[in-house]
Amino acid sequence: MDNIPLKIEQSLQELEQGTLYIVSTPIGNLKDISFRALHVLRNVDFIAAEDTRVTANLLNHFGIKKKIISNYSKVESSRMKMITDELLNGKSVALTSDAGTPCISDPGSVLVSECVKLGINIRAIPGASSLIHSLVISGYNNKRFFFQGFLPIKGRENVYYYLRDLKMPIIIFESKFRIKKTLNEIYEYLPGRFVTVSRELTKMFEENIQGKIKDLVKNINAIKEKGEFVIIIDNQ
Repeated sequence: MDNIPLKIEQSLQELEQGTLYIVSTPIGNLKDISFRALHVLRNVDFIAAEDTRVTANLLNHFGIKKKIISNYSKVESSRMKMITDELLNGKSVALTSDAGTPCISDPGSVLVSECVKLGINIRAIPGASSLIHSLVISGYNNKRFFFQGFLPIKGRENVYYYLRDLKMPIIIFESKFRIKKTLNEIYEYLPGRFVTVSRELTKMFEENIQGKIKDLVKNINAIKEKGEFVIIIDNQ
């Protein structure tokens, strides 16, 4: 294994047959990849990826050549039997998303649930998570928190009514297309709260903005509509 210190390389165990490996990948900074993740990606029989192009770019960067099949949301149900059949036949498979830990607001939970039902061995390879990264730098009390993920397109008002009664930090994922709309909604339904908005986490131009929601909305045009966003509402 290139660039892996000898002592670490020797400590990496052989992969288990018939095992699904849920592999966390970097959310922006490629240096966040773990030795163990690279070891698994090099040695599995094939990779089930949210986007084959994104995973191929990651593999190419580290000089890894491996068969990749697509497993994005619209096909994961139809691909499930093929993947589980391979696992039941003793193959080892890595599950990856475009960035971060699979199954967290990304495809993969359908496959993992089926593997649990079938008694297939599952291993999680820890790594980057925008959820945890944004929470720990917010400074909010994180003894407990609520992960909302992406808000629904419809029925958002009812979700906000539910969220505002939770006495803990609330974590929301949002895209560049709806970030301003969502911040305005937070101001409407949860006024007075402190909010942190994180963008481009772990990248060169990482940006974290924090303040009262009214002030963030007042200066909303200063928020760059680029990349993926994590919003944390201090609802304590």
